[in-house]
Amino acid sequence: MTTRWLTPDEQRAWRAYVAATHLLEDALDRQLQQDAGMPHLYYSILATLSETPERRLRMTELAEALKITRSRLTYAVTRLEKDGLVGREGCPSDRRGSIATLTDQGMTVLERTAPGHVETVRRRLFDRLSPEQVGQLEEICTAIRGAAEDDDVPWLRRS
Repeated sequence: MTTRWLTPDEQRAWRAYVAATHLLEDALDRQLQQDAGMPHLYYSILATLSETPERRLRMTELAEALKITRSRLTYAVTRLEKDGLVGREGCPSDRRGSIATLTDQGMTVLERTAPGHVETVRRRLFDRLSPEQVGQLEEICTAIRGAAEDDDVPWLRRS
């Protein structure tokens, strides 16, 4: 099999993508650590649960929604549970499954933290793009996500 090396244009685009995603994730983590004492992943768990009926979701579905491994989710939910932000209960339809629930305290933290998070997302990403570029960004990210999901999906991995 012959290696298909990146062209100079592809190499520049790749490096720009890597730098941009690392810088954006770092900015989001710093803001969330400052405002709520939690990393971006933990905030994403709270936000995802807040958007579900009764603020509860089966752990496997939550891992799928967040595009992370079940073990990584279990670790994060355990930490959030210790802080009283998330609860966990057994799944009535599957004895091995469990359901994550957003507590009232977790919802309060989310509501307090969301304005700063949205402002950081706007300032670091959307304020720098034209409306046309926002559409292009969605199109590009959707194509990348589709190609990645065709391979090995992380929420089905054990670790």
